[in-house]
Parts: sequence; structure tokens; C-alpha cells
Amino acid sequence: MIEIVNKQIRIDGKPQMIMCGEIHYYRLQRDEWQDRINKLKLAGCNAVASYVPWLCHEPREGEFDLDGHTRPELDLAGFIDLCRDNGLYFFLRPGPFIMAEMKNEGLPYWIYDRHPEILPIGWDERPATTPTVDYLAPAFLEASRRWYEAVMAIAAPRLQPQGGNIIAVQLDNEIGMLSWVSNGPDLTDQVVDDFVSWLSRTYDTSELASRYPFDLQNIVSRRTGIRSPKEDYAPALHLDLGHYMRNRFACYVDELRGYAESFGVKDIPFVINIHGTGGGRGFTYPIGISQLYETYEGKSGYISGSDIYFGNLDMNTFQDLYLINGFMDAVHDEHQPLTSVEFNCGDGNFGSTFAERYDVSAADLKMRMCVAQGNRLINYYLFTGGRNYVLDDKPNDGNDRVAFTGERHGFAAPVSPEGELNYTFDRMARGIHAVRAVEDKLAVMNEERDAVSFAFIPDYFMTEYRYPNSAKMKAIYENIESNRAYWSWETMARAMLLAGYRFGAADIQNKPISVQEVPVLALLSAKYMDSSLQQKLANYLLEGGKLFLYGEVPLFDMEGEPCIVLADVLGLKHTGDHRDGSHVYPSVLAEGWAAPRPEVRTHFAQTFEAVGQADTLLRLYGSGQACGFDIRIGSGRAVVLTARYNCDIALYRTALEMLGAKAGLTHDCTYHGIFMTSTRNEQGERFIHLLNLDGFDKKFRIYENGSPLFDGRELWLGSRDGVMLPLQMKLNVSLKIVEATAEIMGVEANAISFRLTQPKDRIVIETSLEVEPSDAYEIERHETTIHILSKQHAKVDDQLTVRFV
Repeated sequence: MIEIVNKQIRIDGKPQMIMCGEIHYYRLQRDEWQDRINKLKLAGCNAVASYVPWLCHEPREGEFDLDGHTRPELDLAGFIDLCRDNGLYFFLRPGPFIMAEMKNEGLPYWIYDRHPEILPIGWDERPATTPTVDYLAPAFLEASRRWYEAVMAIAAPRLQPQGGNIIAVQLDNEIGMLSWVSNGPDLTDQVVDDFVSWLSRTYDTSELASRYPFDLQNIVSRRTGIRSPKEDYAPALHLDLGHYMRNRFACYVDELRGYAESFGVKDIPFVINIHGTGGGRGFTYPIGISQLYETYEGKSGYISGSDIYFGNLDMNTFQDLYLINGFMDAVHDEHQPLTSVEFNCGDGNFGSTFAERYDVSAADLKMRMCVAQGNRLINYYLFTGGRNYVLDDKPNDGNDRVAFTGERHGFAAPVSPEGELNYTFDRMARGIHAVRAVEDKLAVMNEERDAVSFAFIPDYFMTEYRYPNSAKMKAIYENIESNRAYWSWETMARAMLLAGYRFGAADIQNKPISVQEVPVLALLSAKYMDSSLQQKLANYLLEGGKLFLYGEVPLFDMEGEPCIVLADVLGLKHTGDHRDGSHVYPSVLAEGWAAPRPEVRTHFAQTFEAVGQADTLLRLYGSGQACGFDIRIGSGRAVVLTARYNCDIALYRTALEMLGAKAGLTHDCTYHGIFMTSTRNEQGERFIHLLNLDGFDKKFRIYENGSPLFDGRELWLGSRDGVMLPLQMKLNVSLKIVEATAEIMGVEANAISFRLTQPKDRIVIETSLEVEPSDAYEIERHETTIHILSKQHAKVDDQLTVRFV
């Protein structure tokens, strides 16, 4: 039995961490399967994932091979059973789309040949530039239903609730991604007709007529008007089309789930894979959440999973990953956990050019942050490389193979196509083993949070369908994009994390903003914001909420119509926008509690006259126009910074403290670059999670609410290292680790294995057992505790086992 309860994955009642690796069975010879499984087990994983490529298993319509009768490596049942025989769970990913560098993204050629009507038409009736389809086209759905029937016949008897090892099934893959990357909305005749029906259900007749000044009931008129919108209604169309597509994707996912369940696949979680990272960063990732959250939000039996594709976790990128996880959690219900179903690992050499070379810490540090934030499943993608075979029916496309990467695939994987371990394997495995050693604790722990939440506005990331000839849409979305991420993440979010803040995110668009649940809200705001959301934020302030707004105070709604609801409540009257330019270098001066500070160069400032109870914090040099305020609104309060500012950690910390949010965990490292958070379970057992994001060692002390942890000892954290330090950890009825500077790596009945992290580690325990003497450590007996002091320097020998008798 598999349950998704309280953000946990419970298998037969036991909360579990699923550490998974992607092995593409169809890219390996059958006699290689066991070797790759052995290496996955060596890494510490307890599950295998794989796509199931429709292109390979039904190359000709109606001619299925899922048992290997045409090619031995296509025996899906045999591969799943081999994983079961090795004690491994299985995560099934049958598409229809799988991407994975496959031709047609994994769809068979015949489906396009037989059903050309499923090919999308986009803006101005241009054909799609990516190999996507109309998901709800009847012919595509019928073919997908037959595909699911064939795959689910293999899966159903192998489900974990039926005694098998399949614990989850992914429905399609990265839905909507191809349309986003090509700005090519799916506007087939069927979609346009259905969109008009949706509009008719959403708006009354008079409102619809004012939004779309053409005859929606005329087939020719509506197809032309929607595919080539006029400037006067283009912003309205963009919003409506985005909202409609969310609903359409949800209908598609529900259709696939219906197929799976009708063919016997039930009582396991169905997974939705969220796309969006790009260029080694997470700035665009929330686009995928925005597109797909309606497919799973608050729906029983669904969980979402991230695609994490950026290389090293460092001072440049770490806030991206933290925000990604926070935004995903913001749209989940109280039961849905975080998972990552494509967790980039390996060395980054994707093009086999050595153009990228990840540090050995890349996968380890990212995994540790994800686990600290509550990820319960991590699927390392791609765990092992393989080979792309030649199709029997050759498409004559230059290589005739199933994929477009040539013969070898997975050049960057920790295990090469030939089965060799690359330099990243050991460090990745070390982290996995650390999680598995304490998985019973981590599987039920939640991140501890300070009294601040980061605002998530899904419609700020609904920018994937923009008519290229609309100047209005361009202006709106360029402004939203400039404020929702990029500089803002790299200043405000980064400063909050470096100041020690542990924060989740709040979906302020779709969920209530409660002062009790969100005492302080950190908001990245654009010039455009929906009027109802502006009113919600205004009410939040009037009810006593505390707001830290960075970016621009909204002056328009999302369709570009004037709307100053929030500005009015803040008591701010807009006086101008100021940008840098050729020989123009605007700077900002601090005053009030923000002073004294050096003058700071800015590339944009939005200035206001304060007409309410406000203290000025920032002014433009020269003109003196104000662009930073501390505002009282009844019992509410807002700090508003409308100039691009630098990553001044102390400024952001002071602002949040003024609003009532104080970081509970802090450290005294001068050089920053420490990511720090903590997790706790209901029994009060905890981990302090530490990451050193820099390439040099650091020494520092940790404080909690001003009091030193670890008895005030100075901790040493090695270059690009990460640790989980236990506090009040009860390992069995006879033994509790009060605190330790070493990381637990294994727990047995009469022994604990540690990875040492310090020149002289200290492990403090409470136990009724006797500690077995060893030349590796000293034993000090205190009144109620035993202190074990390692004699080994972690840089010389970091393995220590403490035995009990």
C-alpha cells in the first residue's frame, strides 16, 4: 500500500525516502542490465526509474513489442522484474511523450503520418516549430489509450500494492514545455473551437463582446481573430489563453489517469513532471509550475516532480533551487510532498565536448538542499548512459537511430554508456548513503521556518504564449519578467538566505493570505498586478499583515489597464520612472533607519510621493525623489523598495526584523557563502543542514535565537562540502545522539558509523550502553552524557565507527 500523507511517501505504513536512478533499459544490451543495477545499488539507491519509449515499442501501428521478441532489450517486464529481484522499487514513465533526446520526443512516426490533424497551428497560422501535438485531439487520445493499454498490462500485476515493485507512474512528460520554448500555442481548429466554448462559460455575453470585438460564433472570424489578434484585445487574449491552457492540460492529465486506472493501474501516485530550468539557472522554472499546477493542485493521488537542470550549486545559483522548491510546495496541498523526478547528475559533458565540467559536489549539494526542504523522492537523471539503436524502418534522417544524439547517449552520466564510473560517482554516492543511513528520520522531517514567506504569483510566470506582433504584450511581459526573477532573486532572495532566513513560499494568487500563517510576506512586484490580488494584499495590510515589497508598486492590472488599489493603501503617488542610459548613472542614497550607507548605483528606480504615514528610506541622488519607504497602515506595515538595490544582507535583514521576522539560525562567518537550515520531526529530533558554497574552507560558529549551538565550538566546513549534523537524535531505546559535529553514515544494533568533518569531532550521546574503547577516539564521561572525541583529522581519515557493548 502506498499513501501520500502529511507530505510523506508511506509504503506499507512506513515513511520512506526514495533515492532513485534513471536506467534506460532499451539503450542497453540485456546482458548489461545487471551490471548497471549493481552500480546503482553501489551508489546507495533503492529505486530505478525509466521512460518507456512508444517509438521503440510500437514502431508500426498495432505491432507492439514489450516482451523483447524483436529486440531483447525491449523486454519491459523482464527489466522491471530484474529490479524487483534486486530489491529495488520501480518508477514507470510511459509517456506518451518522453523527450530523452528521442526522435519525435518518443512518439512513433506513424502517428504523425496517419493523423496530420494533431499537428499544432500557432500564431498567424504558422506550423509548430517543435514536434508537439494537440494533446486532446481525438486521434492522439485514442492512440495514447491503446498505448496505455499495452503498457499497463505489464504494469498492473507489478504494482507495489499487488505485491510488485512499481511505486509510481508518471503521466506524460514536461507537458506544455515544447509550446513554451517555441512560443507556439496549440491553436488547431479543434482547440480554437474549444477555447471559444471555454470563453463562453467563463464570461457573460456582454463582457465577452467587449473583450473580443469580433464575431466569436463565426468560424472564420474566430480562427483569424485568435491566431492573429489585434492590439486592442491582445493582452486579454494572452491571459485567457493561458488560463484556458492550464485547464486543458489538466483535462489531458485526467484523461491519461483514466486510461491507466481503467487498465488496472490504481492505488499508486501519479506523477506530473514540471519543466522550466534553462541556461544553468532556475529563473524560468516557475513557468512550468504556472502551466501545470492545475493538473495536480489539491487532487488526491497526484504528486508533482521537478526537473533540476543546473550544474554546480554555488553562490550564483543556490537561491534558484531554494525558491524552486518553495514555489512548488506553495501550490501543493497539505499532503503532497516535494519530489524531483529529473535530478541532473554527472559531469555536465552533455555534448561530449568537455565544454562543461561540473565540480564533484554538484549533485551532492543540490540533493542536500532538496532533502532539507522536504523532497521525499530524488531521481538521478541520467544515472547511466547507453546506446541508441538503428530503427528497422529507417527514416533516412542522417543516422536512422531512435534518438538524435548519435550512437552513444548519456555522455555526462555518472556511469558511462560503456559502464565506467566517472569522477562524480563517489561523491554522489556518499551523499545518497548519508540520506539512506537516516532515511527513517528524514522521511518525516519538515524544514523549520522563520516568520516570513516568499510570495508566488503563478500569473507572473504565465508568459509562454505571447503574440510576437503585440507591442502591448511585449511591454507588459518585459516588465513582469524583469521583476519576477533575475536581479530580484540575486539580491533579495539571496540576501535573505545568506542572512540565515529559512522560508517557504505562499501562493498569494490562489490561496488566502492569512496574517496568522504569513506574518511577514516578501513580495517581488511588477508594475502590473491583477486588481483582485492588489485588493487581497491591501486587505492583508489593513488586517495587520507585514509586507516587504521589492521591485515596483503596481500601477496597472494584468491587461495594462490603470489600477492603483495597492498604491492607494500604501499611500504612494507615482512621480516617475528613472533608468540608466548612455552617460546616465543614477544612484540611491539611504536615510532613516537605512542610513548610514554608501551611495549605491542603480539601473532603475520608480519614485513616489508619500501621502500617508511613511518614513523615507531611499532617495535618488540629485533630485531627492523617494524610492524607498517604511509605511504604517493601521496595525500593518510595509517596507517598500522600488529601486534596484544590491545584495546588502544587512539592509534586508534589518527590513525583515523591522517587520517582525528574525532569522533563528545565524553564523559568524565573515565570508558568507554558507547555506544553513534545519529540519525537525514531531519527536523534536533535528538536523542542522550546512552547505559551503565556496571553493575554500570556512570556520564559524552557529547560533540559534542568539544562543550558541554545539557548545559554542568553532566548526570547520570544507570547500564545497555539505553535512547533516544531528541534534537530539534517538537511534534506539538505548541510545540518543545529543549533538554531533560528524555526519551519521550507518546505524547498526551495536555500532554507529560517522563521516568526520572536523579536525577533532565531538559526538555527545546519552546511552545505557558502554562505549567500546578505541585508539580512534577518546571517551569523556559527564554527568548525564558521554563525549566521544575523535583523534582523527577529517582531512586525513574521515571514517569513524563507534561500537557499544
